[in-house]
Amino acid sequence: MTYSLSTVRQMWQLLEPIHAILYYAPEAFEEAAVLGYATDERWPSYFAYRAAPLGPVSPWLVNALFYSFSPQMVERHTTPVWQTATPGQVVEARSTAVDRSLRSLFGDRIGSPELHEAAKLARHVAEATDTAGRPMAAANAALPWPDEPHMVLWQAATILREHRGDGHIAALQAHGIGPTESLVSHAAVGAAPEEVFSSRQWTDEEWIASRERLSVRGLVERDGGATDEGLRVRTSVEKLTDELAAPPWNALGAGETTRLSELLVPLVLDIVGAGLLPRQSTLGISMTYDY
Repeated sequence: MTYSLSTVRQMWQLLEPIHAILYYAPEAFEEAAVLGYATDERWPSYFAYRAAPLGPVSPWLVNALFYSFSPQMVERHTTPVWQTATPGQVVEARSTAVDRSLRSLFGDRIGSPELHEAAKLARHVAEATDTAGRPMAAANAALPWPDEPHMVLWQAATILREHRGDGHIAALQAHGIGPTESLVSHAAVGAAPEEVFSSRQWTDEEWIASRERLSVRGLVERDGGATDEGLRVRTSVEKLTDELAAPPWNALGAGETTRLSELLVPLVLDIVGAGLLPRQSTLGISMTYDY
C-alpha cells in the first residue's frame, strides 16, 4: 500500500527520539570518555558515534554525508577521531551506551511483550529499506542485528532515520539548497530560532552570505523571514523528503503501522519525560507542512 505523507512524517517523529538518545544520554558520554573522547561538549562523541559505521572515513566524506555542518567544525572534530579509537571500538561503545540508557529509560518495559512487538515491526520496516544511494542508511544496515528487543528497536530507528536523512539531502540538492542554505531556510520558516542553528558553527559572515543568496532567489526577506515562495520551496523539500522516506513503510499494512505507532508512544514519552532531548533542534521535528 502507499502511505499518506502525514503518516510517514509521524513515524519519523516517533522514531527519531529513540535514535537521538545516543547523542544526549549520560551513558553515551560515559562510554565516550572511556574511549578517550572529550565530553565537555557533545560534538566529539557525536561525530565518532554517528560516523563509526562508515569505517575510518576522512573529514571530507563526513562533511559530505552530514551536509549541514560547517566544514571547519567537521574537520576539527573528525580529524583526530580515529586516532582516539577505532570505528569498531566506537560501534561497540555506542551499543553499550544505548543498551544502558534504554534500560534506564524504559525500566520495566524492557523485555515486555509490547517492546518485543514494537521491535519486530520496526525491524521489518528497516529491513525493507532500499539503501542504494543512501550511504548512511547502508552503513548502519550492514551492522549485525542485536538480540535484545530494545536494541533491535534502536537499530531499526537508526537505519530508518539515516535513510530519511540521506533522502533529505537529495531533496535539498534537488531544490538547489546547499548546506548553509538548508539551515537558513529552515530557520526562515520558523523550524527553530536562528540561535539553535548556530550549533552547526557557520560563521556570521557565512550565514549572512547564505541569507543573501536566498534573498536574491526571492526565498527569504532581508530580515531572515521566509517569503511566500520561500515557504513553498521549503514545503516542497519536506514533501519530497517524506516521499523518499515512504517506500519502506509499504512493508507493513495500515493496521500494523497504527499498532507500531501505538506501541512507540509510551516509549517516546519515557524519553521525552526524562528531559534528555532539547526542546528545539535543527531537525524541526515538530513542524507541520500543508501538502
